[in-house]
Amino acid sequence: MNEFQLKYGCNPNQKPSRIFMENGRDLPIEILNGKPGYINFLDALNSWQLVKEIKENTGFVCATSFKHVSPTSAAVGKKLSDRLKKSCFVDDIEGLDDSPLACAYARARGTDRMSSFGDWIALSDECDEVTARIISREVSDGIIAPGYSAKALEILKAKRKGGYNVVKIDKDYRPDPIEKKQVFGITFEQGRNEFKIDKELLKNIVTKNKYLPEDAVTDLIIALITLKYTQSNSVCFAVDGQAIGVGAGQQSRIHCTRLAGTKADLWHLRQHDKVLGLQFAEGIGRPDKNNIIDIYLSDECEDVLGDEVWKKYFSVRPEPFTKEEQKAYLSTITGVSLGSDAFFPFSDNIERAKKSGVSYVAQPGGSVRDDLVIDACDKYNMVMAFTGMRLFHH
Repeated sequence: MNEFQLKYGCNPNQKPSRIFMENGRDLPIEILNGKPGYINFLDALNSWQLVKEIKENTGFVCATSFKHVSPTSAAVGKKLSDRLKKSCFVDDIEGLDDSPLACAYARARGTDRMSSFGDWIALSDECDEVTARIISREVSDGIIAPGYSAKALEILKAKRKGGYNVVKIDKDYRPDPIEKKQVFGITFEQGRNEFKIDKELLKNIVTKNKYLPEDAVTDLIIALITLKYTQSNSVCFAVDGQAIGVGAGQQSRIHCTRLAGTKADLWHLRQHDKVLGLQFAEGIGRPDKNNIIDIYLSDECEDVLGDEVWKKYFSVRPEPFTKEEQKAYLSTITGVSLGSDAFFPFSDNIERAKKSGVSYVAQPGGSVRDDLVIDACDKYNMVMAFTGMRLFHH
């Protein structure tokens, strides 16, 4: 099959729509279930490249959760702590510790559940039963992977009343080195971004502190590859083998950093005892729990804690988690890695990063104010590597 007809393009009025191979070869995909749409395939093909590259350059299996052609997170298959399992709503999944791939997706989905609602999933390896069981109970549009166990495929085909989108991709497929796209009837052509992101890219350390531990190397590789497939401008925070905050598509670098930092902060706060100890009212499902937690941690916390409303959400009224308490908790966080798809033009990005526990930074360098950015890192004893390579993606 070298062509697949789609229902419509980005919007229902954009017809006709299809995906096809101009060179006449077969498509490198097989649709095992459902009928994916135009945006589904954009997510699928971008997300597959991401997980494939992270596995190739870290050695870990990888999963990502995509929405609107940007990752909400990407993670490798490290086991989750009991605290993180509860925060990610997977503490009841049997066999989780025995499936690195399920651990990777549990992390990716659990990082930013608000953004991941209705996600597209990519897995670097064959989908197993445990991973499929996690996916089966989440609101999701579809999945792409190089294969599926018989039991996993059975579980996924039953999702969404049998309409869940399941795509298999040829793991050995390599695209042509030149890629094309059209805008307003005009064809653009460029060489594919085949730039390799591995530990060699992090050798040019420009700060006084030169010590970059192996865990931080892995986290920076994950952050940078995530950025390679994120709509620019973009910044990514990562720790413990996963992207914990992605700031995508902002016109200003500092707005990317603030957005990503806020998401990273929420990821940490969701693992605090006050959040893990929330006692929800009977019948509250996972999506609603997530929304309630988000409000509980926000400036609008009275919307769920107020005298007239708290019983709708909780069996026991929680104590407020004050901004002062949150700030004090976040001040104890260290060891977070930060990647940027282009240089930091001002040191304000480093100042904001410090508030989210950043200890390690990777960015291209090349700003006329590089010295001020380096000085800011030195002030906080951060390690910063200049990669020399911009990673814009549009």
